[in-house]
Amino acid sequence: MRGYAVAQLDEIEELDDGREPMRPVRHHLGITAFGVNTWTGRNAGDRILNEHAEDEPDANEELYLVLQGRAVFELDGDRVVAPTGTFVFVRPGVKRTAFAEEPGTTILALGGTPGKAYEVNGWELWSPVRPLYEAGKYAEAADRLRVLVEAHPQYAGLVYNLACCESLAGRTSDALGPSGMRSRSRNGLARSPRTIPISIRSATSPRSRSWSATRPA
Repeated sequence: MRGYAVAQLDEIEELDDGREPMRPVRHHLGITAFGVNTWTGRNAGDRILNEHAEDEPDANEELYLVLQGRAVFELDGDRVVAPTGTFVFVRPGVKRTAFAEEPGTTILALGGTPGKAYEVNGWELWSPVRPLYEAGKYAEAADRLRVLVEAHPQYAGLVYNLACCESLAGRTSDALGPSGMRSRSRNGLARSPRTIPISIRSATSPRSRSWSATRPA
């Protein structure tokens, strides 16, 4: 196995949860030390980053880079114009969002919690399934998740969400997850599939907390 990976932006599959198109850079490259994704506004005026403040106790520091196009960030009420090549660093607690001023504006978002190791749980892959869960289509969400879990068994968060959706769909005999393994929460302890809501935050999410560009809930 090579110790490096290379990818063009358009080689990374674009995921869409009904909000902003996202490319899961971290997942595609196999990064485990920090969160990194890109977000694209297809049209001028599109919101690229959902408004959020990162105000939880373990909130992220986030660094944004405008890869192409021109964006406008709103940071605690301040308006910051950001053409291609602009870095924007935002600390926890700052309410932030961003809009495209040109079609195809793309922002790279990197993040991590100060003093805490990054936790990988596959929220990027959950993101397109989230609308099914929120619409109450639990069986369809579970079917989609089962395929993802079988392809990516390293993501405990997906296993847990699968168990939750199976349970909500009334398929409690399947709620142990693939290979008879009981679903696990983010801290690795066995959890009941009746423990709702879904645990993962995606941009990112079934929102148990506010939206983040780079990490789960």
